[in-house]
Amino acid sequence: FQGAVSLVTGGASGLGKATVERLVQQGSKVVLCDLPASKGNEIAKSIGEDQVIFAPVNVTSEEDVKNALSLTKEKFGKLNSVVNCAGIGVAFKTYNFRKKSPHSLEDFTKVLMVNTVGTFNVIRLSVGLMGDNEPDQVGSRGVIVNTASIAAFDGQMGQAAYSASKGAIVGMTLPIARDLATDGIRVVTIAPGLFKTPLFDSLPEKVVAFLEKSVPFPSRLGYPEEYAQLVQSVIENPMLNGETIRLDGALRMQP
Repeated sequence: FQGAVSLVTGGASGLGKATVERLVQQGSKVVLCDLPASKGNEIAKSIGEDQVIFAPVNVTSEEDVKNALSLTKEKFGKLNSVVNCAGIGVAFKTYNFRKKSPHSLEDFTKVLMVNTVGTFNVIRLSVGLMGDNEPDQVGSRGVIVNTASIAAFDGQMGQAAYSASKGAIVGMTLPIARDLATDGIRVVTIAPGLFKTPLFDSLPEKVVAFLEKSVPFPSRLGYPEEYAQLVQSVIENPMLNGETIRLDGALRMQP
């Protein structure tokens, strides 16, 4: 990681923030991408702008991502890894029969745009900069790490949009890995289970305790640092490619 440069989307909170911190600890420079209204700039300043720079990015915007990549090249000169953590979710049933109301098509589309299209947008643009790298001793030029969810496999009621968006990330992992293989760029997806992110801060303690007990072992929410640890392992292990790794304590979500 010494001298490497990483770009992390959704880097201002949760899994993304933990990843930024981990990569910096390992010696990487990081471009932290998140929405303009996020705490990304504060986080970059607190860590040190010689190590982390903030780029305001909506991942669905081609212009925003291109600007972040230009900043990456200008500030650090190259790009070795990308970690896609930006994502959103909604919870609605396909049809609410009590209210006689179908799932909002706008909400469904928005979740797919941010989670799936946003992830692909970042990948398709960032690999151009990665391709400029000289291959290392094993022929590697870079690594892409995506974030799906176990909802891609065990989607619960009300998760049609979220599960579809994450399932699509799983589905495109192998073909993108194959697309980029000849240029020495690996693509791996992590599918986290229940993790202690800001999403859980608003839930009652009883609900959190119930969710923790549903995880076979360890019976608790995952720590963002554990996600970041797996990101590091993926980047370090040259044989990991085209795969989705569940990180969930053996949890299988109930309906």
